[in-house]
Amino acid sequence: MPSAILLKDVDGVGTKGAVVDVSKGYLRNFLIPRKLAQPATKGALQVAAQLAVSQERAQRDAVSKAHENADLLNKTVLTLAEKAGDDGRLFGSVTTQDIADAIKEARGLTIDKRHIHLDEPIKTTGTFQVQVEVTAGVHATVKTMVTELK
Repeated sequence: MPSAILLKDVDGVGTKGAVVDVSKGYLRNFLIPRKLAQPATKGALQVAAQLAVSQERAQRDAVSKAHENADLLNKTVLTLAEKAGDDGRLFGSVTTQDIADAIKEARGLTIDKRHIHLDEPIKTTGTFQVQVEVTAGVHATVKTMVTELK
């Protein structure tokens, strides 16, 4: 049975980058024409190994950068000035988009509003702890102070 290097995930065969043994016909008639695999030659195996090493390094760098950004966000205090009544209730509300914009302005980090977790929009003045998911598994807490606009 010939060996093949998978270029994409193939159900029932393996994941991207895996070296698998498949029948000649399956390799020649299905995997290669659909660009799902290539024959496992010496050169292709070396290229695949180098690619795996570089992908692992890139993933490690991304995780370390995410932890640096989380540490930066943990030290961040956002101050948002909004129109409010005498009792401290806001005329509008502070949403996740407002917080994402404030983080972008204060620290230069682009955070998707869907990664900012608020139980409900902030409708009163005060200090709030807002959870931010920097990347999968990396979270930060941003102290957000909502004050009355004067």
